[in-house]
Amino acid sequence: MGFLMAAGHTRDTLSLVREWHEKFAVPVVDDPGIPEDRAQMRLAILEEEVAELRAAVEAGDLVEVLDALCDIQYVLDGTFLEFGMHGLKAPGMAEVHASNMSKLGADGRPVLREDGKVLKGPAFFRPDLAAVLAGEK
Repeated sequence: MGFLMAAGHTRDTLSLVREWHEKFAVPVVDDPGIPEDRAQMRLAILEEEVAELRAAVEAGDLVEVLDALCDIQYVLDGTFLEFGMHGLKAPGMAEVHASNMSKLGADGRPVLREDGKVLKGPAFFRPDLAAVLAGEK
């Protein structure tokens, strides 16, 4: 049993990654922006983790799939912290979720492409992330 489960921790992933950033002196930025000095590195790490997920899926290795998914979430949360968007994660996700839910068809059922991808229905609306960034949502 891992440390978090053994210790009874139920903290959200963003707070766990923030703890790591603070302990290892990795930047936590307060204001939204794209850090010129670290953005490319963050993108490269995300791409590396997605490649590891692809390899794990292709190998059928569930342990490595779980490892890659957790690593992707860890790096993604770190990117929220370094881009100063950690305070926008919850409202941004709520806005994207509402937009995704608007993809239902007129009959209230999903509109699917042949391969199963969900398509935009007639009531679809784009998420208003500019309003989230402006603190309006």
